[in-house]
Amino acid sequence: MSTIVADDHDLHVDHSHDGPVKGWRRWVYATNHKDIGTMYLIFSLAMFFSGGLMALIIRTELFTPGLQFIDPAFFNQMTTMHALIMVFGAVMPAFVGLANWMIPLMIGAPDMALPRMNNWSFWILPVAFSILGSTLLMPGGAPASGWTMYPPLVLQTGDAFPFLIFSIHLMGLSSIMGAINVIVTIINMRAPDMTLLKMPMFVWTWLITAYLLLAVMPVLAGAVTMLLTDQFFGTSFFLAAGGGDPVMFQHIFWFFGHPEVYIMILPAFGVVSEIIPTFARKPLFGHDSMVYAASSIAFLSFIVWAHHMFTVGMPLTGQMFFMFATMLIAVPTGVKVFNWTATMWKGSMTFETPMLFSLGFLFLFTIGGFSGLMLAIVPADIQYHDSYFVVAHFHYVLVPGSIFGLMAAVYYWLPKWTGHYYNERQGQIHFWLSTIFVNMTFFPMHFLGLAGMPRRIPDYSTQFSDFNSVASIGAIGFGLSQLLFVYIVYQCAQKKGPKATTAVWDNPQGLEWTVPSPAPYHTFDTPPRITSSTAFS
Repeated sequence: MSTIVADDHDLHVDHSHDGPVKGWRRWVYATNHKDIGTMYLIFSLAMFFSGGLMALIIRTELFTPGLQFIDPAFFNQMTTMHALIMVFGAVMPAFVGLANWMIPLMIGAPDMALPRMNNWSFWILPVAFSILGSTLLMPGGAPASGWTMYPPLVLQTGDAFPFLIFSIHLMGLSSIMGAINVIVTIINMRAPDMTLLKMPMFVWTWLITAYLLLAVMPVLAGAVTMLLTDQFFGTSFFLAAGGGDPVMFQHIFWFFGHPEVYIMILPAFGVVSEIIPTFARKPLFGHDSMVYAASSIAFLSFIVWAHHMFTVGMPLTGQMFFMFATMLIAVPTGVKVFNWTATMWKGSMTFETPMLFSLGFLFLFTIGGFSGLMLAIVPADIQYHDSYFVVAHFHYVLVPGSIFGLMAAVYYWLPKWTGHYYNERQGQIHFWLSTIFVNMTFFPMHFLGLAGMPRRIPDYSTQFSDFNSVASIGAIGFGLSQLLFVYIVYQCAQKKGPKATTAVWDNPQGLEWTVPSPAPYHTFDTPPRITSSTAFS
């Protein structure tokens, strides 16, 4: 870092500060995309455990009927905080961290386009979540309105209310800056020969995600600002007593909220589209159709928001439109699932940890998609609405979807980030524990919902106790399993594993290929060796 020093005669360069920046300055003033990506990933891991702890408080209370450990108001605060922290603090920053690390490497750029803004967009997040967390210590406690913040319920929050709104504004500001950075980097800084359709799928899904973020985060900011003015400035946007309409808030919120769920899953689609071809040792089947499918999903996500609101009393025409538009999203999603399956067809597959998490993603995300189709059907949804069936649906999309996608990405790129392999055996144990416990947690919730158990309640009827006990045991098991993940990543970061080769997934850790026996009149070569350029396309 050279400093220009002026004197009476001329300008000269002071080299006294040259050399790598070390210590805390390296991180606080970071403009290197890899350092900022690392900070995003570490921050999101901390938020993942914070939000997970709140989930365990919820599931411990629900282990048996009755009120055991916490009072109902605190239970509702936990459901709200768990959701806000997981969505805005764990999943979204983790994908931004992956984008920071990998997009410049994948498109041949020296760094992100706007490195100082990149630094700012990260450092806003610890401030935002400190403010959000501090609401737990305020008189009246944290908000207890769910992450949806529906009025008039959220307006009864008390002292914590303006802090909640301010923290959400900060989270949105961070997301918008991150999205601008991704778009400018991808559009302006690609290698000379890299046309748009030559870009890897991870880059494509992030480009689409960034445009979604730019479109919807200001909508959320507008909605929560109107809540603020209703509370403190005498407006009546959502107050029925003043001529406002609380349902209008739902329309505005879900116009943000539905594209938001695709913001949390599209980068995972990109990750899986990188990993499956690597371990199937074949190119991705239908790359261009995958791009068009992801774009179609993004477009359709804007015209389905009211399927969250079938019970508010909307006209039949509105119900029909949103029902059919929602079903239409299943088409491009199906294209992606079939293309991933076709990529694996007749491939020389091996099942290292990233591939296992990608396959877990594929199977379990599809279950979440099927229950989503069930919820799209209006007469069925009126029965399922606000039941545990909905909880099961969106957790199958977000945990084995987004979280498994993130874990697959971390295992896949760890050797590239650290220069060392992680412990493959421990990684596979982590996968199987996570998969068993995630199904144990969320699969029983389908049955609870179909049987009529409402969501967001600390107490329930005794007929629901067995499935709730199973779900609570599963949640505790899943939470404890993630400690193994932290241990594996830490060991790899400490360079305890064997050194990674230049072609990272080319026969990692001395694995033997199994070559099929030659058929008559045919010759079989050994499975194609993949290179680092393929593995990290």
